[in-house]
Amino acid sequence: MSAPDHPARHKGIFRALRRNPLDLLAFGLFALICLIAVLGPLLVPHDPLATDTAVALQPPSASHWFGTDQLGRDLFSRVVVATRLDLLIALGAVALSMVAGSVLGAIIGYWGGVLDTVVSRLVDVLMAFPLFVLAMALVAALGNSVANVVYATAIVNLPFYIRLARSELRPRRALGYVEAARAGGSGDWRILWRHLIPNIAAPLVIQASVNLGWAMLNAAGLSFLGLGVRPPTPEWGIMVAEGARFIGSGQWWIVTFPGLALMLAVLAFNLLGDALRDLLDPRLRR
Repeated sequence: MSAPDHPARHKGIFRALRRNPLDLLAFGLFALICLIAVLGPLLVPHDPLATDTAVALQPPSASHWFGTDQLGRDLFSRVVVATRLDLLIALGAVALSMVAGSVLGAIIGYWGGVLDTVVSRLVDVLMAFPLFVLAMALVAALGNSVANVVYATAIVNLPFYIRLARSELRPRRALGYVEAARAGGSGDWRILWRHLIPNIAAPLVIQASVNLGWAMLNAAGLSFLGLGVRPPTPEWGIMVAEGARFIGSGQWWIVTFPGLALMLAVLAFNLLGDALRDLLDPRLRR
């Protein structure tokens, strides 16, 4: 039964992509970011950590495409190499929050009761705080490291997945296929893992793609304030913070290029969320 469905499914996907060129742009940008993250450090023309004060604060040129910073480091090499770290931080944080939040949200959505009430109230309390301020407090308490930036970003993202998984699962727990599985002898845990959670995966994946951009922006913001990645590690937030001091003196390139890279990455993930919604929603693929 499933084999004949594949051509029709693929046709629906291609039709949705042709209908909205922005979806193609989203996947293209995402693929480019991943390619730069994987291959970029092997292809950069200069060592991103090498300093040379003789060429400090040089504007973009043939030898330094994005110019140099106050220590004479090549900005193009640093922007490219920073892609891997920023992407890994975002992917790690979103993966942790999606897995933990989805499982917890599915459990309270399926059984309800006192656990549902307690977790829902804790989520409300967590979301009452400004999320970036909460991330700052967590990193300050846990310590200034890449791992703690990932954990803090994952924690502040948890409420989105808990609420989404709970709201998506609650109306499904009484549907026909669940009753059929229960009548066939399946227990609650088997129904939850084999039938319900796979059926709510699409909205969770869409939420994760949107959260990738926010997680990357959050990590850059923490580094900008000195609470994230430590210098001299190439990271977009650090480079923006270092370049902000030189805007008034005319060295615009130090802050412009890492800022543009961050902007394009966040834009790509936001467009990717819209594209995945178009592809995963059957009503939009007709």
